[in-house]
Amino acid sequence: MAEKMSPSPGVGITPLQQMLASGTGAILTSLFVTPLDVVKIRLQAQRTPFSKALPAQAVPWGAQPATWKCFLYCNGLMDHLYVCQNGNGCTAWYKAPTHFTGTLDAFVKITRYEGIRSLWSGLPPTLVMAVPATVIYFTTYDQLRDYLHTRTGSRGHHIPLLAGALARLGAVTVISPLELIRTKMQSRQLSYRELGVCIQSAVAQDGWLSLWRGWGPTVLRDVPFSALYWFNYELVRTWLCRQAWLEEATFMVSFTSGAISGTVAAVLTLPFDVVKTQRQIELGDSEVHPVSASKPSSTWLLMQRIRAESGTRGLFAGFLPRVIKVAPACAIMISTYEFGKTFFQKLNQERRLRGL
Repeated sequence: MAEKMSPSPGVGITPLQQMLASGTGAILTSLFVTPLDVVKIRLQAQRTPFSKALPAQAVPWGAQPATWKCFLYCNGLMDHLYVCQNGNGCTAWYKAPTHFTGTLDAFVKITRYEGIRSLWSGLPPTLVMAVPATVIYFTTYDQLRDYLHTRTGSRGHHIPLLAGALARLGAVTVISPLELIRTKMQSRQLSYRELGVCIQSAVAQDGWLSLWRGWGPTVLRDVPFSALYWFNYELVRTWLCRQAWLEEATFMVSFTSGAISGTVAAVLTLPFDVVKTQRQIELGDSEVHPVSASKPSSTWLLMQRIRAESGTRGLFAGFLPRVIKVAPACAIMISTYEFGKTFFQKLNQERRLRGL
């Protein structure tokens, strides 16, 4: 049964078709998760109004109070840093028409007073980063997994783990400079035409490696997450197919497998996510005040500092919000991706049959 069900889902489709399937999944996932983050940001802003955001003291994840000079935006696939300078460009996120009593109340009032489109504020910059990152990541994973299956002649569970880790490493490495450059553009109010000047100035000042600042903690969080995610996904999907006597995974099997594996991976890698958030906020601080910004600490020192300030629980802060976002995001992404690949497989088969 396992041998019938195990053929690689990527067989029979081209890399371009894999890219289209993963890109569609990234767009749908962002469309679904963005309103959740908009509501979260507005609720946070209510506790710390934007007019007082820069000098005010806030506690992002239960650690010691820190000065807010930026805020984080996450769509379940990636984290994005928004640096707000003198309130420019961020007032729409923080301008609340009335008081929100909770998540559901915020959904209702934002829709009633500002229109339903406000729930998707910030979607374009999210897609600019999420779509290429997801396309690179999922396509690379499928190609690597199929290559390792063929090269080793094995279908062991270690192959998804290895392919997932390498695919995420490649995606993070490619996207990291784009994330940093976009952060610089936002913090300095640069237009897209000045992107080349921004790159040149960054390279001239600190060298090419400066474009990969923050790469280390990102890898420490995302690579283990990816390895655990794909390892658990393949295991859960195989088990569910056996239980249901299915030769191929259905949409619901992929959806359930993605949600379960995403939750497990999110919980186990949560300490690295906390460190990643800390590092991103330090990066935002250095962009707004490059002279006064302290030198970024190593990942290990940051973990020690968080543990000393907030205890072991501080390393697992934000557990519920992360799971609430990651589980549906992973479920939607992987089920859409698998559905897209199945669609292209059938399309290619029909074309081949017509050509005979």
